[in-house]
Amino acid sequence: MPKRLIIGISGASGVIYGIRMLEALAQDKAIETHLVLSPAAKSTIAQETDWKVSDVEKLASVVHKPGDVGASIASGSFETMGMIIAPCSIKSLSAIANSYDADLMTRAADVQLKEGRPVLLLLRETPLHIGHLRLMVQAAENGAVIMPPAPAFYGRPKTVDDIINSTVGRALARIGIQNTLYFEWLGMSKERPTADE
Repeated sequence: MPKRLIIGISGASGVIYGIRMLEALAQDKAIETHLVLSPAAKSTIAQETDWKVSDVEKLASVVHKPGDVGASIASGSFETMGMIIAPCSIKSLSAIANSYDADLMTRAADVQLKEGRPVLLLLRETPLHIGHLRLMVQAAENGAVIMPPAPAFYGRPKTVDDIINSTVGRALARIGIQNTLYFEWLGMSKERPTADE
């Protein structure tokens, strides 16, 4: 049986993170991806990228409707590696922090947390007020990993794609999927690394 990973894409800016994640995982036939796109994510995809929603959905092994709270991923008995929401909006963060399972994306995240599985939230908001920070703490106390897509520059990224790939690679590695999308820190060196090393 293939390993399963749930990918949520919310309507926050930065939908390319979720898309790139799906692109990377589509190359690995051992991983079955389960995608949930929020209605707002579909609008953001059209606004921020040249992707068609239908083409994004084709990257996933299984696509779930956001209102289908009876989907397989809504139950803890459906075994997965966990879930990544990339990007994660403040609305989704708030629902997850408060166990408010109003849609499939937040229900699936809540299920992963109650089963002790990793849930990574690539939170996309700045600046942050105290209410946002409290929600982040609350979600972390529930077991979520708060992972804002803050770029690392020690790999000397040359393009926006380099920055996106690095963040996606680190998120996948954090959930246990080894990849070559990011530059692994090996300590200070006199030699200057390049993004493709």
